[in-house]
Amino acid sequence: MRAESDAPGESELTDRERLGIRIEIAIVLTVTFGLSGVSAALSLVDSALGPGGVGGRTVALNASRSDHSLIDLLFQLLGVLRLAGWAALGLYLLWRSGIGPRLIGLARFRPKADGLPGLVLAAIIGLPGLGLYLVAHAMGFSVTIVPSSLDEHWWRLPVLILSAFANSFAEEILVVAYLITRLRRLGWTENSALVASALLRGSYHLYQGLGGGLGNLVMGLIFGRYWQRTNRLWPLILAHATIDAVAYIGYTALRGRVYWLP
Repeated sequence: MRAESDAPGESELTDRERLGIRIEIAIVLTVTFGLSGVSAALSLVDSALGPGGVGGRTVALNASRSDHSLIDLLFQLLGVLRLAGWAALGLYLLWRSGIGPRLIGLARFRPKADGLPGLVLAAIIGLPGLGLYLVAHAMGFSVTIVPSSLDEHWWRLPVLILSAFANSFAEEILVVAYLITRLRRLGWTENSALVASALLRGSYHLYQGLGGGLGNLVMGLIFGRYWQRTNRLWPLILAHATIDAVAYIGYTALRGRVYWLP
């Protein structure tokens, strides 16, 4: 089922409209995940050229930004707000073009129709993803990922959960719903739009190493195809948030207690 099957604007685009959409996509990607992809690729090259190679580098996903608890909390909340703003940007631009949240699968959340598929997707992606990371790390193709290095503050748990959901909303709205919808409008096929979305997702995870990039590319293919077939975005948001929250909180709980966790 196409995400914009009920959306207006199926008429042929003029050259000016095509140019406008291309410019819009370029601007959105420049200020969000596109630039992050370029930065991540440079980070991967930098790691590979370093003394210890990719496997000798450690990356913290949620790191403390200040020795002062309140200032650190504000830094973390600013990060969450930035991701929320990215998601809002994608929603706003689609709404301006006549495609409201309902048309991209953000109608009222349905626990049975959205919750169960979301948890199944989280298991399908999360468990093999953990295995791929451990294998890639052992082979030196992945950096050592520290999901959370936040100090023990009273706000650490809620901030990690907020971060997980902020990442999820930003990525699934922009990389799946926004990008694929806009590429469709330009006449791209479902498969080509899906591949572009997945490549973008993989690119901005390259800072984790080739394993992280490949794993997220596969995640992008699965998530994007699911959305193309069902036009439901909530399961992707829930699945992504669950994967991130389990990684953040699980690492905090298991760090130093299990031998297999780098």
